Amino acid sequence: MTALSIIVPAYNEEFRIGSTLESISQLVADRLDTEVIVVDDGSTDATSAVSRQSSCPNLQVIRTEQNVGKGHAVKTGMLAATGTYRLFTDADGSTPISELARLEAAMDKMAGSGIAFASIAVPGAEVEQKQAGLRPAAGRLGNWLIRKIALSDVHDSQRGFKLFSAEVAEVVFSNSVVNGWAFDVEVLAMARHLGFQIAEVPVVWAHKDDSRVTPLSYLTTLAEVIAVRWRLARGRYRAPAAKQ
Repeated sequence: MTALSIIVPAYNEEFRIGSTLESISQLVADRLDTEVIVVDDGSTDATSAVSRQSSCPNLQVIRTEQNVGKGHAVKTGMLAATGTYRLFTDADGSTPISELARLEAAMDKMAGSGIAFASIAVPGAEVEQKQAGLRPAAGRLGNWLIRKIALSDVHDSQRGFKLFSAEVAEVVFSNSVVNGWAFDVEVLAMARHLGFQIAEVPVVWAHKDDSRVTPLSYLTTLAEVIAVRWRLARGRYRAPAAKQ
């Protein structure tokens, strides 16, 4: 088992994945016990080819033939990973890889077992580039609804920068069923439901143009969050049986 796995879900990211992997490679150069897994979620562009051309050490590319969804891509990477800690980070690099240190510090406080996740809605966070138009208001409304429905004390569940211990990653992603944008809500709510610790950590974050989130995404995400609450209420998420 390696010390750290970095999973990068990507869909049609040929113009951004190269610079993101370059940033990650600088970290990996100092931490050779790290693997990097790009999961190409059925891209129709050269995302896989650009990724494979990267000089990032210890890199593997997993490609699905069809576009299934970000949740499915992260799940694929998490279950293929071997790291004691497993980070997923968005392909656009909106949260700098250097912010991993904050998540690792939070994980240490949880004795190395749990989920430490990035947030821009708690004290200490810094937003270097804000979203334009109505998207900030839509995001705040979405977070409010998520708190009411599934995660009462989480202020920001949707940043694409989350660190899992291996045990928690394998349990929650083996049980996860949400392939779309609400997979973050599902894994956090499931982890808490199963008694694992979670920690919301302030980070530096900058909005990147060409987001894959559309107005319809907010509606589909809300439907997925409601479905997560339904599964929680009916005990659909269960910890694996103890080994004999």
